[in-house]
Amino acid sequence: MTEVMDDAGTRLGAGSFGTLLVEEYEDRLLVRLHRPEVRNAIDQQMVDELHHVCAYLERTPRILILSGTQADPATGAKAIFASGADIAQLRERRRDDALAGINSGIFDRIAKLPMPVIAALDGYVLGGGAELAYAADFRIGTDAVRMGNPETNLGILAAAGATWRLKELVGEPRAKQILLAGKVLTGQECLSSGLITELVGPDELMDAAHALADSIAAQDPLAVRITKSVFHAPREAHPVIDTVAQGMLFESQAKFDRMQAFLDRKKK
Repeated sequence: MTEVMDDAGTRLGAGSFGTLLVEEYEDRLLVRLHRPEVRNAIDQQMVDELHHVCAYLERTPRILILSGTQADPATGAKAIFASGADIAQLRERRRDDALAGINSGIFDRIAKLPMPVIAALDGYVLGGGAELAYAADFRIGTDAVRMGNPETNLGILAAAGATWRLKELVGEPRAKQILLAGKVLTGQECLSSGLITELVGPDELMDAAHALADSIAAQDPLAVRITKSVFHAPREAHPVIDTVAQGMLFESQAKFDRMQAFLDRKKK
């Protein structure tokens, strides 16, 4: 594990973040939301720090694992990913703040990171916390997950990605249950809806996230990056973008090395 570098290239210790706990490895970055006193509510400082992390990952592509606060039997603290946006700050925001797209901007940036993003979910995953999870490429959770978007009960809408990402993830009927009727999904309901791809015990959550990261890391990094970009391209861009991207990869050294290794194994 190493320290994280900021936009200027200087090194930061874990203490440089006030709302995140960050660990960097050779092929991945583990970022834990850490505002346990307010159930990891997403405030402006957390948004700013997540932008800081994104700037680093855009320069130095690695897999990103997002998680929240883990349960602590010694103190009785419960696990939680994020309870939503910070209501105290949200209460004071006006039209211009909404038009600035504070949360939607950072969630979209996370979704567009070069390498895959894994959300390891436990406990409450609500409001802005749910929209952050929707922006990930993979979601792994526990039975204790409670995921939903209660924004309409607060007189607003889920404007940071839920109104379109959620429909793509679970289909229109289930998305309307969540967005219009305040349905909060259990971990098992998330699994059956396809919102979560794997359900594990709380003690296994981070191991499962790292195992998935290991599987991704075993692929060719450039091929993974280009495949993610092509996957999210508009329908009308295909098949042209596919063939252009394949042309780039056909010239990569990794393609020759990996295919030769495959052929060598077949000869044995």
